[in-house]
Amino acid sequence: MPDLTLGMTNEETAYAKINLALHVRERRPDGYHRIETIFAFLDQGDVISVEPADQLTLEISGPFAKGLSSTDNLVLQAARRLAELSGVAQGARLHLDKRLPVASGIGGGSADAAATLRLLNRFWGLDHSLAALADIAKPLGADVPACVYSRTCRGTGIGQDLAIIAENELQGYAALLINPLVAVSTGDIFAAWDGIDRGPLGEGTVMAVARSGRNDLQKPAVALVPILTDMLQMLDGSEPIMAQMSGSGATCFALYDTLAAAAEAERHCRQATDNIWTMKGEFR
Repeated sequence: MPDLTLGMTNEETAYAKINLALHVRERRPDGYHRIETIFAFLDQGDVISVEPADQLTLEISGPFAKGLSSTDNLVLQAARRLAELSGVAQGARLHLDKRLPVASGIGGGSADAAATLRLLNRFWGLDHSLAALADIAKPLGADVPACVYSRTCRGTGIGQDLAIIAENELQGYAALLINPLVAVSTGDIFAAWDGIDRGPLGEGTVMAVARSGRNDLQKPAVALVPILTDMLQMLDGSEPIMAQMSGSGATCFALYDTLAAAAEAERHCRQATDNIWTMKGEFR
């Protein structure tokens, strides 16, 4: 019988992130933007694994491994930062199974870095809290602290001021992610934002805030990547609870009452076109 404990100890999922709403409030002098967002996470994503080693190394495989550097990567940056701040002299042989598209608005690189921190915290026996890991993660990227928690939360500031939301608010709901296999530059999309503050997030339950909210980056993203209109129309045709773009794109998502409904929507999308990436899952 396989050692399931070893597998759980030496692997960590980098959960796909969805911005259920993303309100851009202002462009800051330092180049960042002040935002208000609802982060949510699927139970699917990339997978990071680790084995003992004298040095810190990274290997990458998977459907979206092509073109990724195994020496200049957020995974290694996260590992080196954790080792330095924790006084760790051990190495680690890391492996990234890259299942999420690159530059797709669902936190791929950020989630990988966050999963690396959680994995090595356990592997090296450091016993840092998630709050401590989120603090360590801040210089690695705006979304990395939220990805450390990988729990539904409200993000403000540049997205790093987090308020965790009750875990059961999205329990039972599912989502379908769809991407036209077009990489989108986050910087380009934010630069194309028109600078108009359209107001804050609403109040209430997560689902109520999401349904009354918006993604202020969707319009500039559609202008730069017109095929996103087709993706959103395809999702709208599946009669979801809501459909929208996540983050800066190009991944779009739709919410459903059940995983079975998400699977049925995925079948319809796949019948309409083969030139897409899809992933379905339930919320954590």
